[in-house]
Amino acid sequence: MSAVPPDQRLDRDTGRGLAHELVERLKARILAGEIQPGQKLPTESSLIQEFGVSRTVVREAVSRLQAAGLVETFQGRGSFVLALPASTAFSVEASQVRTHRDVLDMIDFRIGVETEAAGLAAERRTDLQLKAIERALVDLGRSGEQPGNAVEADFEFHLKIALAANNRFYADLLTSLGPMMIMLPRTRLEHVYTVSNATHFTRVTLEHENVYRAIAGRDPAAARAAMRLHLSNSKARLQPP
Repeated sequence: MSAVPPDQRLDRDTGRGLAHELVERLKARILAGEIQPGQKLPTESSLIQEFGVSRTVVREAVSRLQAAGLVETFQGRGSFVLALPASTAFSVEASQVRTHRDVLDMIDFRIGVETEAAGLAAERRTDLQLKAIERALVDLGRSGEQPGNAVEADFEFHLKIALAANNRFYADLLTSLGPMMIMLPRTRLEHVYTVSNATHFTRVTLEHENVYRAIAGRDPAAARAAMRLHLSNSKARLQPP
């Protein structure tokens, strides 16, 4: 395989996942009209060579594009770009979450959405999607050593669950919110996610593990309960001491 040009290679040194970055590159091409509606996406092998990533990363990126309603995949034929819908997407800019009350209200909103998404993921997830949730959980556990990566790792875990619900509107919604939905004031971020506060970090990690186990066990009721408990606890942790 020939070397990947530096301007095409995905940056492994950023806090963003490779699949996320590949999605952004492909989405930019679609939105710019470089790949027209009805045209086929580049093949897996060509994307692997162009961007220097693994087949797993490419498949994850295509799965996210499907979830966003940008492409449709046909068995044996490949993935084709869909016509872009009118711009009516739900969106909340990070600048709109300004106060402590806004942060708490965001968690209330997430409880309503993500509790059901977790239940659907337990019912509908594939083995590959479960592996993706597991990888995100491992990355979240490692973020205790690098608190600056904790928000991104936390978001990726929740996004993988939304994707595993296999209802594109859940993934669309979480993608539109982005990592800002995990937003924590810097002091609370350090308080919850640092090794120096091992009790809090262990508790947060265990809550995520409980959600994962319920989804792995295909137990929708337990998955909903575990997600609701995790987000309710997250809200409690943001309350003044």
